[in-house]
Amino acid sequence: MDKLGALRAFVQAAETRSFVEAGRQLGLSASAIGKAIARLEEGLAIRLFHRNTRGMALTEEGAAYLDRCRKILSDLDDAEAGLRAGATSPSGMLRVSLPIVGMLLMPAISSFMTAYPDIRLDIDFTERLVDVIEEGFDVVIRTGEGGDSRLMSRRIGGFRHAIVASPAYLARRGTPVLPADLTAHACLLHRYPNTGKFERWPIEIDGMAVDPPLAVRASASTIEPLVDMAEAGFGIACLPDFAVSRAVETGTLTTVLDRYVGTRGVFKALWPSSRHVAPKVRVFVDHMADNLFRQG
Repeated sequence: MDKLGALRAFVQAAETRSFVEAGRQLGLSASAIGKAIARLEEGLAIRLFHRNTRGMALTEEGAAYLDRCRKILSDLDDAEAGLRAGATSPSGMLRVSLPIVGMLLMPAISSFMTAYPDIRLDIDFTERLVDVIEEGFDVVIRTGEGGDSRLMSRRIGGFRHAIVASPAYLARRGTPVLPADLTAHACLLHRYPNTGKFERWPIEIDGMAVDPPLAVRASASTIEPLVDMAEAGFGIACLPDFAVSRAVETGTLTTVLDRYVGTRGVFKALWPSSRHVAPKVRVFVDHMADNLFRQG
C-alpha cells in the first residue's frame, strides 16, 4: 500500500475505531490496515493508537495527525473533482426560475442557448419566493438580497429605475419638475402579485426618501403592460431602466424627475450550495453576469 493509501487506512481506522471495519469499508483485510498503520508509525516514530484487549483509541499525537490527514485527503478529493468537472462538457436539463420581468431579459437567455446547445432549459417565470432546493431548481435569478444560508449567490447585474411618460402625455398634462407635482398626474403602478401591494417609487430629495400621494390610473402585476400603457399616453410609470431603455432611445417614452430617482436595484443568481458547482450551472451564471446588462 502506498503512502496515500496508508493515510486513508489511518483515517478510516481512526473514525471507525476498528481495523476490521476500516478494512471492510476500504475493501481490504484487517491485517492490511494494521500493517499500513504500523508502517506509518514506524516512519513517524510515534504511536498513533493506544491498543488493548478492549479496543483502540487515538493518542494525542494521533489525534493531531488525523486532523492533518483529513485536510490532505479533502484537498486531494477537491482537486480531482474540480478537474473532472472542468473536463465535463456542460449539458443536460437546467431548471431556472426568473422573475416575471425576466421576459425582458430573454436576449441574454437566447444567446446562452446559442452558446450551449447541449443544455436544455426549463424556465419558470414567477414573482413568488421559490424554495430553490425543495422545488429542484438549479438556478434562481431574483432582485434584492438572498437570506438562505443553503444557497450560493452572485451579483449578475445592477439597474436603476426611471420615471417615464410619453411625449404626448407630457404635452397634454405638463411635465413634472418636482416630486410633489406627481400628485396632479395619472400614475401607472406595479403591483406585487404575491402581496397585492404597490411597489414604492424610489423618489428621494437630498438623499431622503419621499412618498408623494400617487393617483392610480392603472396597475399591473407585470412590467410589460405598464410600458405599453405609458407609451400609449395613459400616464406616468416608474420602471426598471432596462425595461424602458429601447422606448427612451426611440422617443416613445421620455424620462422625468431623473435627479430625484434614488436606490439602485440588483439582480442575483442563487443556486444550491455545493463544494463542486455543476458545469451547466457555472456556465449559465457566468454567461448571465457577462451578458444580462451588457448595454450598461
